[in-house]
Amino acid sequence: MRDRLLIISSIVIVIGLLIGLNAVNYVQQTEPEESEVAANRSTYNAGPTGTRALFDVLNEAGYKVTRWRESPDSLLSQSRSRISTFVVVGRTQLPFEEAEARNLLLWVKQGGRLVLIDRKPDAKLLPPSGSWSIEIQILQYVLANVDPGNATEMTQDTKAIHPVQPTLLTQNVEAVKPSRFASNIELSYKKAKLVVSRLPDESPSPTPLNEETEAPANPAPVVHLGDSRGSTLVDYPHGAGSITVLSDPYIVANGGISLADNLQLAINILGGSKGVIAFDEFHQGRGATHNALGAYFAGTPVLAICGQVTLLILVIIWTRGRRFARPLPLPQIDRRSSLEFVASMAELQQRSRALDLAIENIYLRTRRVLTRYAGVDHLSSRTEIAARVALRSSLQREPLEALMRECEDTINGAAISERRSIELVKQLRELEGALGLRMRSREVKQAAEKI
Repeated sequence: MRDRLLIISSIVIVIGLLIGLNAVNYVQQTEPEESEVAANRSTYNAGPTGTRALFDVLNEAGYKVTRWRESPDSLLSQSRSRISTFVVVGRTQLPFEEAEARNLLLWVKQGGRLVLIDRKPDAKLLPPSGSWSIEIQILQYVLANVDPGNATEMTQDTKAIHPVQPTLLTQNVEAVKPSRFASNIELSYKKAKLVVSRLPDESPSPTPLNEETEAPANPAPVVHLGDSRGSTLVDYPHGAGSITVLSDPYIVANGGISLADNLQLAINILGGSKGVIAFDEFHQGRGATHNALGAYFAGTPVLAICGQVTLLILVIIWTRGRRFARPLPLPQIDRRSSLEFVASMAELQQRSRALDLAIENIYLRTRRVLTRYAGVDHLSSRTEIAARVALRSSLQREPLEALMRECEDTINGAAISERRSIELVKQLRELEGALGLRMRSREVKQAAEKI
């Protein structure tokens, strides 16, 4: 027990030292300042470039919002049909794969709504609308020395943008304050041409051979916000769904959503359709495949402490199972007690009802003790032994002699009951106790073994 206590105490002390050393050597790393060059548009980010404020406002306003932490491919499953709007904000940490973009646009064709808020959206997510194509023109590149949390620096020399026409997306919006780095959305129309040919046997017609005619009109994108430089907010149909493009993420970011009517515009864009609004967190590096517990303790000494403790436990297990010296034989522990033989014999005698044999085993030992106590020869008669014992003690000769006679008669074959045999053994024990003859060395040892 002491060895185990020593081992446990040593382990506790070592673990305590490891925790102390990690706590002393731990230097809290300050998070790097956010910038528009490497913006983090995640809804988990409460910094100036994040969208945590927009997510919380929509949630508190009663809109159904969620953080989408799976691949967009799962939008096509039947269980994901509750998603009505899929939002991608800013340049994502992980790029869209070809298959992901294709499946996302297929979901839009089936009736979904895709909202892209970025200065340079991924071209794979901007399909043409018939003969109309959508291109993004960057007017001013983002500067690294501009503080995204400083609204004055972000909107320097920038005028407010007003709605081009009254639409559902510009409802209750008088002016929107973009950043100085907002891009321009350019819409271009490419006239489609049809070639009409005649068969040789057809009659001549007014239309000459290979005449070019205009194709039917295509669904044109709708411009909602813009200024003299160009468009800022555009949406257009794609299949049964639609795609909305906002060319400045600063309008919905934490640092700029409180300016002018930016918040109202964001609510109009995202809350216009019924259903769940899903913010893409998968491509922001917050996929469900990542270890959330590890991410929670990232940057703290907890992970290092757990690793060191695990290594210490493995070392202890390895050392406990490895031999460090020559092999030694296992200790031979004698589990048998000297009373086992007595107990076994007593049980056998009880089952065979050999009461005379049980009394003989006890009486002969008691008679030898009385002989030594009386100072006579072991061949002396019981009358002489009883008389000498009575002279040296306070016992009466007649009861002692009668007890010895009954025991000897039983040994010689006289009939006796089980209860009477127990009484005889009890009287013999009381006799030894009265004369102080019971606590000999052997009996002391037997009593100790019972304990």
